Amino acid sequence: MKKGQIYEGYVERLDFPNKGIVRCEDEIVVVKNTLPGQKISFRVNKKRKGKAEGLLLEVLERAKDETESPCPHFGTCGGCSYQNLPYEKQLEVKKIQVLRLLRPMFEKQMLLKRKDGDLDAYIDSIFEGIKPSPAQMEYRNKMEFSFGDEYKDGPLALGMHKRGSFYDIVSVRDCCIVDGDYRKVLSCVLDYFKQKNSSYFHRIRHEGYLRHLLVRKAQKTGEMLIALVTTTQEEQDLMPFVDMLLKLPLDGKITGVLHIKNDSVADVVQSDETVLLYGQDYFYEELLGLRFKISPFSFFQTNTLGAEVLYKTARDFLGDISGKGKQDKTVFDLYSGTGTIAQLLAPVAKNVIGVEIVEEAVEAARQNAELNGLDNCTFIAGDVLKVIDEISVKPDFIVLDPPRDGIHPKALQKIMDYGVERMVYISCKPTSLVRDLEPLLDRGYEMERVVAVDQFPWTANVEVIIKMQYCGKEKK
Repeated sequence: MKKGQIYEGYVERLDFPNKGIVRCEDEIVVVKNTLPGQKISFRVNKKRKGKAEGLLLEVLERAKDETESPCPHFGTCGGCSYQNLPYEKQLEVKKIQVLRLLRPMFEKQMLLKRKDGDLDAYIDSIFEGIKPSPAQMEYRNKMEFSFGDEYKDGPLALGMHKRGSFYDIVSVRDCCIVDGDYRKVLSCVLDYFKQKNSSYFHRIRHEGYLRHLLVRKAQKTGEMLIALVTTTQEEQDLMPFVDMLLKLPLDGKITGVLHIKNDSVADVVQSDETVLLYGQDYFYEELLGLRFKISPFSFFQTNTLGAEVLYKTARDFLGDISGKGKQDKTVFDLYSGTGTIAQLLAPVAKNVIGVEIVEEAVEAARQNAELNGLDNCTFIAGDVLKVIDEISVKPDFIVLDPPRDGIHPKALQKIMDYGVERMVYISCKPTSLVRDLEPLLDRGYEMERVVAVDQFPWTANVEVIIKMQYCGKEKK
């Protein structure tokens, strides 16, 4: 198999995330954006150390379960991976991916426990499958749309990056994973700036005005926040823009319109200066009976109804944390974000301590705890690796919800040194989870319950929750 050559083959399976595995000429090739059972043609574009990667050219034969996508942008837009697969089959694919990743860890746990028997039966006794998202369509409560063009020197576009492209933008006027208000706002904003013949920020020349459109909408309250992100290379009167938005026939209610100025050369949504054009710079969302104040850059799960499933499951996995019916236990919520989990556990704990490196998220967590009348939550801004050395109180239980890269090895060592009897690990990247499980198992922790949760239908992402129980038998 040679680099640059075109080959054909069948996709045997999908590995996380979205990696189609094709066997061709006794070699394994990874081809993204494929489905198991498809016959495809591909060009080998990378080959080193016995590993090959291919670029999909054409689907020659459809997979048995493949369907027509409900979204007209699928295949061009890079936002979704499985729009051509029924939802039940998506869940099956994600479940199989998680099991394949975790299988060596289950096998290791059996060996450490010196447990005989069938591995599959042992896995079945611990792994609880995958929980679906309550909403499969129109579930996202936050979108960052980019300005650009769909092709070089083409007309202004506003939407998502084209699949496989850093520069080209697809105007996703009919996106299926956001509700109708997002689509109305996107179309209106795009048409408005097209008429004004406004420029967009060119990612190579670093010239232009329009950068991003940030839209957030609460699924429970219907409140919306809209932020236009531009450079300072031009000055425009944006009040007609605001008036246009406020006249839109929306199902939700716009609580604020912001102008975010960003002159960074990086393609990121950040603020050098934020100007309030209308209303307020926050809105409220509700989650499992709690109320949350959300600002433009606050972290909040992008699928509100799915987050309720995720957090209820985590709370269930942690189990009864009250001591003989008394609130006398301390819980650490590490990588706590805006403190959602901490606040859900606060009513049954003596105190909950959240640690989060993003200062804005910590400030939001404090405000939300006050909003919900919770006075036993403490939130600390800082790196978990350093902060836990400064906390004098010891935890009885620990909840871990780290970023995609998982837990720093030195921080994980310090976490394990507490020797708490029970931990719950929430992972948004199963490959990072597997890496962290290895030392946890060696240290004497065991997986008691494992479940996958689909937070992101139609995409390749999946969350995993694990209940870890300490058995006190550290590997020598």
